[in-house]
Amino acid sequence: MDMITSFFGLIEDLTWGWALIPILVIFGVFITLMSGFVQFEYFGRMFRVLSSKNQSGDPNAISAREALLVSVGGRVGGGNIAGVAVAITLGGPGAVFWMWVIALIGMATSLVESSLAQLYKRSNGDGTYRGGPAGYIIYGLGAQFRWLAVLYAVCLMAAFAFGFNAFQGNTFAGAANDSLGIDRMWSGLLLAVITGFIVYGGIRRIAKAADIIIPIMAFIYIAMALLIIVLNISSLPGVLWTIVANAFGLEEAVSGGVGAALAQGLRRGLFSNEAGLGSAPNVAATADVRHPISQGITQSFSVFIDTIIICSCTAFMILLSPVYVPGAEGIDGVALTQQSLVSQLGNWSQYFLTFAILLFAFSSIIYNYYLGETALRVMTNNRSALHVLRLAIVVIVFLGATAPGATAVFFFSDPLMGVLALVNLMAIVMLFPVALRILNDFRAQLKAGVARPVFDPQKFSDLDLDHSAWLYATRAQTMAEGVTAPISSGAGR
Repeated sequence: MDMITSFFGLIEDLTWGWALIPILVIFGVFITLMSGFVQFEYFGRMFRVLSSKNQSGDPNAISAREALLVSVGGRVGGGNIAGVAVAITLGGPGAVFWMWVIALIGMATSLVESSLAQLYKRSNGDGTYRGGPAGYIIYGLGAQFRWLAVLYAVCLMAAFAFGFNAFQGNTFAGAANDSLGIDRMWSGLLLAVITGFIVYGGIRRIAKAADIIIPIMAFIYIAMALLIIVLNISSLPGVLWTIVANAFGLEEAVSGGVGAALAQGLRRGLFSNEAGLGSAPNVAATADVRHPISQGITQSFSVFIDTIIICSCTAFMILLSPVYVPGAEGIDGVALTQQSLVSQLGNWSQYFLTFAILLFAFSSIIYNYYLGETALRVMTNNRSALHVLRLAIVVIVFLGATAPGATAVFFFSDPLMGVLALVNLMAIVMLFPVALRILNDFRAQLKAGVARPVFDPQKFSDLDLDHSAWLYATRAQTMAEGVTAPISSGAGR
């Protein structure tokens, strides 16, 4: 066992230890520059996904907004509550600034990886679609790279479906036990039953659940943060100055100064928003949209929501409270966020935070399950295997919740997430010229006066695309133009 633990420890050192974070940052800057700062160019369009006018006309399809909310539910989790607190404790207030920076850079990375997932998605034949990094590896790079897609799928299932779901169950059960005195057995059973109901409904039920849960979760949490900001509005300019000053070494809150702020901000920011890690593209591929870049823009918005909005809420809750003392030891993580809330709003707020953690944990669980299902489809289409996976997820959530030390056995999660991130980055580096082609197609249509660009797979006949995955978008555009001629289905290569 010690040998296995040491092996995965080595993998973590070779990925998260020194290589992966610089690569993610450098590649994010590269994409930003080469794409002409695309995340800022289309920032205004990101908000269109929230409008009902931009939803799919097919009741069986997953809309762009539903795909957005599923991915937001996955990105937003313990990292937004505990992770931000840890970043501030270890890196000082300046870590928040670098979290913002990596989010703005990561928005471009997320746009590219999600657009590629959309481009190479495959139709399930029932109005839904599947795809992700494994898909653009197989169909974009070629069948000779299938082994790389399988490696990615194995890491995705082990890290997200198994490891991180156990952690989410453990986080919720621990919070419920600490604040409400509820035995882990009962909270674990409740979470397992709800999880089973959702995962056995497939992606449609997951999307519908996310469409309800995520807005409630986000709005309540944001409202709480805004209340604290309003109560401390006179202190806000000082906090903002402290964040910037610590980020550039004008003030030093912890030992390590700028280096500690930079390291913690980048690391926690990347862990939270997952830009470039190859997880969110699996959900991005499910959406029924008119153009791949449209979903890329939407998923870029998901990174913005996760870090610039939700993580900032936690940061201001902590920094505006008297609980946080720069350089002090003994309190961090969820406890720091919880005590910061209590100091501002009273004891009742700790119960609110438990409720928020429940929603955060549950939204992450259903997101992680879908990533596991997507990974399984890369390896097999056997229905029995799917049922085994669903049952395993329910059991793992329950075990993770009921046993305080159970999550220790999932020590492989972070190292394997590092491996799948490296695999994903290699793939999008090689496919970046293709991403620029479809980005230029999107820009050209906007320049020609097309308000909502439509992807025509016939223009990209050299790519291995599923033409049947784009029939709805083409039909909608044709009807909008008043053309009644039949539409050719095209070859679904």
